[in-house]
Amino acid sequence: MQAIFGCILLNASHIWLHSFECKSYTICIFLNAGYQSKGKKNGGRLTAMTARQLSNGIKKTFRYAKRNGWRSAFYAAAERLGQRKNRYLYEPPSGEVLAAQRTRIWEITPKISILVPAFETKEEFLSALIASVRAQTYSNWELIIADASEGDIVKRTAYPYTREDARINYYHLGENKGISGNTNAGLDFAGGAYTVLLDHDDLLTPDAVYEMVCAAQKNPDAALLYSDEDKCDAAARQFHTPHYKFDFDLDLFLTNNYICHLAMLKTGIFRELRLRPEYDGAQDYDLFLRIAAKGEKIVHVPKVLYHWRSHEQSTADNPESKHYAYEAGLRALNDFYRTVGWAAHAKEDQHVGFYRTVYEKTIFAVRPEVGATGGALIQRGKVAGGAMEEDGTVRYRGLNEKYSGYMNRAVLSQSVPALDLRCMSVRDELKELYEEYTACISDAEESAAAQSAAFSREVRRRGYLLIYSPADLCYTRGSVD
Repeated sequence: MQAIFGCILLNASHIWLHSFECKSYTICIFLNAGYQSKGKKNGGRLTAMTARQLSNGIKKTFRYAKRNGWRSAFYAAAERLGQRKNRYLYEPPSGEVLAAQRTRIWEITPKISILVPAFETKEEFLSALIASVRAQTYSNWELIIADASEGDIVKRTAYPYTREDARINYYHLGENKGISGNTNAGLDFAGGAYTVLLDHDDLLTPDAVYEMVCAAQKNPDAALLYSDEDKCDAAARQFHTPHYKFDFDLDLFLTNNYICHLAMLKTGIFRELRLRPEYDGAQDYDLFLRIAAKGEKIVHVPKVLYHWRSHEQSTADNPESKHYAYEAGLRALNDFYRTVGWAAHAKEDQHVGFYRTVYEKTIFAVRPEVGATGGALIQRGKVAGGAMEEDGTVRYRGLNEKYSGYMNRAVLSQSVPALDLRCMSVRDELKELYEEYTACISDAEESAAAQSAAFSREVRRRGYLLIYSPADLCYTRGSVD
């Protein structure tokens, strides 16, 4: 890189870092802080959060450029700016809905253990967490605060609540065994049929446990249930970055721990598997992978039930701060491959905290359940085909080929209902069927979509999976609407 010129422009809610000159071209990178102060103006000064976000944004951009090159960093930053223009407002359930949940007559009311491994937790964070638990509309819960702190801040904060509410339990662990060891120690005190994992500085929505119990009763065979989530600022006044998740998809899960929060597990299975200290940083990912390897049922609850607090020490605010966690994730994935007998290994993907599976042979040789794989079909720089819904609708249609999409999904491997016949590979057993359907495709977009959907339905009927592999790009003429 010959020279780098940075100029920071502040504009209400946007922070732009621009004019990076790299070799023979100039890259303009726009970083949106995603923060807009309320109340009185600060006279042009940076708030602590804005300054921190700016610093993190700059660091993240440089690290991304180091991993993937400045051209890729430009597109990543430009896409991030566009995404952050989409405003998000968390809307809690109405008072009427919450009241109805509180007065519901249940046939069965399983006890839910809410497990919080705590370590030198700030008083305001822990008090807010406890308040969010006490506000639950489902009442048969117990809160287990497993404290590994050297000081007494957690004890002083928690003790008054234990006297007010018998469901709140405080335990001092005596020593700090790390996140896995501390969580396992807290698990030993759990008396519930299910255990909910709650980080010591985060918050539950008031309907969180209610909705999880409803889903558990509809799916009594589920070992693990998870919900959607969002993030909030340190004061828990502003909510942002909602994560609306897919139902459980093993292939997508092998690219990142998108289950994350809120997670509720059957206590018996949790005790059987426990967290493994050698995977600290990715201990939850390792646990969930082992549950998947056992073939247990995993259920998605499509509601935002968890607020992940962003602050200076939080990975929500700066995912780069725990790179050791991503290395632990690689090891957890490789252990999963060994457990299920796949000749494969994991490698880091272009985005920090995301992974790619590398098969030592072909995917068809390693995984007999996979019938076809397909890549993204590109027309004039935009996605025109590839991953499809069951009716042939293109999942990421119109996305710039350099962009990654919402939660980076457009560049992640995933199981899909249908694939585009024009950018596909199939296992030998399906080649005759493939040739039959491709012979009927015309140049019309409608024909390609219809034939692709019909072929994919037949592949699924025969018991095979269809895997979207976006790194396998195909280019075609034409335009995307």
